[in-house]
Amino acid sequence: MKLKYILLIGVIALMASCGQKQYSIPTQCVETAQQAPLYPDYRDVTIPANIAPLNFIVMDSTANEFAVEMRGSKGEALVSGAEDDGKVILDSTEWRKLLTDNRGGDITVTVYAAHNGAWTRYKSHKLTVADEDIDAYLSYRLIEPGYELYRQVGLYQRNLTNFEETTIYENNRVYSDSDNHCVNCHNYQNYSTEKMLFHVRANHGGTIMIDGEKCERVQLKDSTILTAGVYPSWHPKKNLVAFSTNMTGQTFHMYHEEKIEVLDQASDLILYDVDKNEVSHILRSKSHLETFPCWSADGNRLYYCAATPPINPAVPDSMQEQYLVSKYDSLLYNIMYIDYDQKKDAFGEPKMLCNMASWHKSASFPRMSPDGRYLLYALGDYGQFHIWHKSSDLWVTDLETSDSYPLEAANSSDVDSYHTWSSNGRWIVFSSRRMDGNYTRPFIAYFDKSGKAHKAFCLPQEDPEHNVLLLKSYNVPELTKDKVRITEQTLKACIYGDGNKAATYKKRESAMQAWSGSEADAITGASPKKKD
Repeated sequence: MKLKYILLIGVIALMASCGQKQYSIPTQCVETAQQAPLYPDYRDVTIPANIAPLNFIVMDSTANEFAVEMRGSKGEALVSGAEDDGKVILDSTEWRKLLTDNRGGDITVTVYAAHNGAWTRYKSHKLTVADEDIDAYLSYRLIEPGYELYRQVGLYQRNLTNFEETTIYENNRVYSDSDNHCVNCHNYQNYSTEKMLFHVRANHGGTIMIDGEKCERVQLKDSTILTAGVYPSWHPKKNLVAFSTNMTGQTFHMYHEEKIEVLDQASDLILYDVDKNEVSHILRSKSHLETFPCWSADGNRLYYCAATPPINPAVPDSMQEQYLVSKYDSLLYNIMYIDYDQKKDAFGEPKMLCNMASWHKSASFPRMSPDGRYLLYALGDYGQFHIWHKSSDLWVTDLETSDSYPLEAANSSDVDSYHTWSSNGRWIVFSSRRMDGNYTRPFIAYFDKSGKAHKAFCLPQEDPEHNVLLLKSYNVPELTKDKVRITEQTLKACIYGDGNKAATYKKRESAMQAWSGSEADAITGASPKKKD
């Protein structure tokens, strides 16, 4: 390691509040060509100007004191530090001013470490402050890595401009076996909490439909529908929600680095008309799997994923499920779409967008950018539940150029899966296991105007050790512009109450032959166009 002695002119002191230690930049130190090892890794990332402080730990166990200088081209520098635990907790007021002053520019971060009284200066790194803010609120589910019981599952919302986390709903307010239930699939219309929903499974099951501060529990399933709707997508203009309805099972590997495989034995697409309380099939078939619906930005098209399950005619019907499990890695999902006439409330013929099977790949969770140009999805080697697949990366298809390409700067060597756009289309939040390989954490990446993603950074925490100590996964991150307004008490009364509204089933003739004609032909269509 090449060392060079340097001398810094002057001392920059931290204007700390009463009771806080004041740190200063050492006047004499040794320079190293290496960047400081930080946890989380916040080096050379692009961040929104309204993000909470990026508190971090300097992972240098041989040092007993640290100093940090953050300096932009405008305004005053922020100076902080840490004792031997390496935790750098930034002053929120000074952080906010630093980012505001340097919006659209760079901040140079320099870390110093003291080793037995001798100071070392690590190579500086940068924080780029984007012009565009991120939506202020992120909601998610926190769930333990269990597979049998719904214990201590909750929906929460985090204010990204600070460290405030509020509870939307928790399932363990009453401790009784009869109250055991799961909550999942929270979703919003147009990044607003005015209209939202989530599902309750097992006891007290139903879809919780929320309008402002009011809610009701709706039963979407009847004898014609496989299961209650999941993976919802609100129509951007009408009071409609598209769901898939999935017969899902899970299997466990005995010798595999990926612990679990989640398979659909059958799945269809359904539409719920909230105003009419009517549910109908969009696509329905026994021989194909349709899942993960996603409306286009203008509401004139519905994207989804579809696969042809391996079927062996020689295997009896009673053994087809086991046969499917044995062929788990040959199940490949393509990206499809179907046009929707809003005036006639009618769907057209299904068509192919991306034949991922031709690449021997499988797509899941398509999500449309707010400007309608980019379709973002997770792409893995097989299957559809990519949250367990280390091969899963984030990809986009540019609908103007038809180019498909990975978001290389944002992706990692571990799982990168469920994702959401910000309302301005400049930020992506997604789930990743890159920190430890076991728990999903929310990561944020800037998506620039050229369609390129930048290096992702972990959701900042007040205590940077939080993600080491938290033994739960963040699940289904969703951005909203405003805070959830309905109270947990109101939701609890709805879920535990006697009210149980059953939706009326409406038959759509066009949905009965979902895979005839063009869709059956499209499954063998051309491969997507890879961007050079």
